Amino acid sequence: MSTPQWHTSGLNWPYREASRFVNAGGVRWHVQLMGDADAPAVLLLHGTGAATHSWRGLAPLLAGHFRVIAPDLPGHGFSSAPPDGDHSLPSFSSLITKLLSALTITPILIIGHSAGAAIAVRMSLDGLAEPESIVSINGALLPLQGLPGQIFSPLAKLLAANSIVPRLFSWRAGDPAVTERLLRGTGSKIDDETLACYGELMRHSSHATAALKMMAHWNLNSLQRDLPRLKTPLHLIVGSNDRTVPVSEADRVKAFLPKTSITRQSGLGHLAHEEAPDTIFSAIESSLKLEAIVE
Repeated sequence: MSTPQWHTSGLNWPYREASRFVNAGGVRWHVQLMGDADAPAVLLLHGTGAATHSWRGLAPLLAGHFRVIAPDLPGHGFSSAPPDGDHSLPSFSSLITKLLSALTITPILIIGHSAGAAIAVRMSLDGLAEPESIVSINGALLPLQGLPGQIFSPLAKLLAANSIVPRLFSWRAGDPAVTERLLRGTGSKIDDETLACYGELMRHSSHATAALKMMAHWNLNSLQRDLPRLKTPLHLIVGSNDRTVPVSEADRVKAFLPKTSITRQSGLGHLAHEEAPDTIFSAIESSLKLEAIVE
């Protein structure tokens, strides 16, 4: 299985100087740390199939207020796979807690994109983290409705179980045009540097395998069941052009948690924080009143 190597694939990685490798929970983590070490900490959790490059535009803006911690999820990017092969939501939540413990960092804010938002909520619900707020950027927090929900998980499990599928996907993703079409399908317009990062990762079958296994074992039914007891304030940032997570999902979440705030961003897709980091930072700043949080 082909795996991204730091000395080759990572040579031109965004903010390479902020990267370090940390062993925790049986995973060799690639994690980026930015900002004042004495500042309040924010944990950034990317979505399925991404890595730290997903925060290339937003992390430096946050670093002006926070100590930023941005890991590659297990099996993604330059982080090794879970030691037991478990790519489920509870497993990832537990493993990230072990990483934070190894770093001796306690985040007061967690920002998650897509599946990363689900991890943030699960960590809070299970008492694995006690942030003052959670920000969800196009969060995938609820099971898919209707026929897609009945088909998606079984299909992902079938594909993940076939070792040939990730290799075929990675071979096709080696063509930049294929990667560009995949990302355009999210409803976002991505710049060339970000596109190159995705392309570099997608051409490795280990990264593709992690993404497929994550989708195959991502059971959100228990998260939906537990959502009403979430005590941590939740802020939803939603791109109006998101073609991955339906825009209407934000209203479904709010039905479970009436105090949840929703900020809608016109014209942005699923990768809103990658295509317009300044806009998303402003939305975070407005929702949280950052000056009050970091005092």
